Amino acid sequence: MGEESVDRSEGFGERLLGLLLDRARLLPPQLIAPLIAEGVAGIGGREVSILLQDYAQELLVPLPGRKLHVGQPEPVADSPAGRAFLRADVVEVAQAGGGVRVYLPLLDGSDQVGVMALTLETVDDDDRRLLRRLAGLVADMLVTKNAYTDQFFLARRREPMSVSAEIQWGLLPPLTMTVPQVQVAGILEPAYRVAGDSFDYALNDNILHMAVIDAMGHDLDAAAMATIAIGAYRHARRVFVSLSEKYAFMDHAISRQFGADHFVTAQLMHLNIATGEMELVNAGHPAPLLIRDGQVVRQLESATTLPVGFGGEVPRIREHTLRQGDRVLCYTDGIIEERVDGGETFGEERLIRCVNRLGQEPSDGMRADLRRLSHTLKKERGGRTSDDATLFMIEWHGGAADHLAVLD
Repeated sequence: MGEESVDRSEGFGERLLGLLLDRARLLPPQLIAPLIAEGVAGIGGREVSILLQDYAQELLVPLPGRKLHVGQPEPVADSPAGRAFLRADVVEVAQAGGGVRVYLPLLDGSDQVGVMALTLETVDDDDRRLLRRLAGLVADMLVTKNAYTDQFFLARRREPMSVSAEIQWGLLPPLTMTVPQVQVAGILEPAYRVAGDSFDYALNDNILHMAVIDAMGHDLDAAAMATIAIGAYRHARRVFVSLSEKYAFMDHAISRQFGADHFVTAQLMHLNIATGEMELVNAGHPAPLLIRDGQVVRQLESATTLPVGFGGEVPRIREHTLRQGDRVLCYTDGIIEERVDGGETFGEERLIRCVNRLGQEPSDGMRADLRRLSHTLKKERGGRTSDDATLFMIEWHGGAADHLAVLD
């Protein structure tokens, strides 16, 4: 490494990252790409690409920009970029003409932003350490600038999007979150026409708060109702503690705004990430599936609670205790009520068979497994998604250690 013409020393790497951070603070979004390319060139890299996940979670699409290498979209399912993205790990591919193509996951916290690809003549451990830090900084810059530009949204969009879908995507939290004790991931279909389905979550101390909703109807009416429901849920989550109070607050908001003939089905959950104890309110949804060692062991049944908006009922809370490694799969009725060949509904039994079949295959991690399940289910339904269809999965890793233990 000392004989190379390009300085990639630890001190140089720190100076490079500091320079990028200082300059990025005031740069407009369209100049972020040239800044990244210049930084990579400073360590001898070339052909820099920023690849962002499209809304259907099928492709990694190149971000256009001056000094960036803009090639063809790369499939998430079967490409070096896709492997880096799904596994959240660095992938290196030797190039026929010389050099190494390096694919680095862009992670903002645990949210998967996309992939950065670049080519170096050689790669050693010091390079990998510097590139990981650079990728983390790039992810932070993209997330920060995304708050006030449409540039990244337009790159990710592969087909026209309905107004209701625009509203729903703007409402969502990050599609994935990972901390040592727990991981969550969600998928919405149809990506460009979704209207009434949504999900939300927040980790406050040791309690993971989660909600999956399905607002009745279609198009803007459903999107408006979902917006009120999620807004009320977030407000209650930030003021109250219990699931009962969250349910009551959402119920009051929907009934007051839309009247007695409108409703939202919902699942509300609390998971203690230190102990695995989970509270569940199921207000009109199909029961979640408990998955253990890749196989569905049972449905997490709970006493029937009226959908949100019917007014006045005290919700019935069911308690469950997860084991280390357990997954909980929540889904909306668009998954199981889709008509398949012969006119019958897809049904819960077919869903369980799909989960069990995929559970027998090698796992690339929960996020990759959920994406694979979503695409498998869509194929099994003949490629049709006539109603909103949402999947939301939780994986409890166990362990009562304090969050700060990971920093020791």
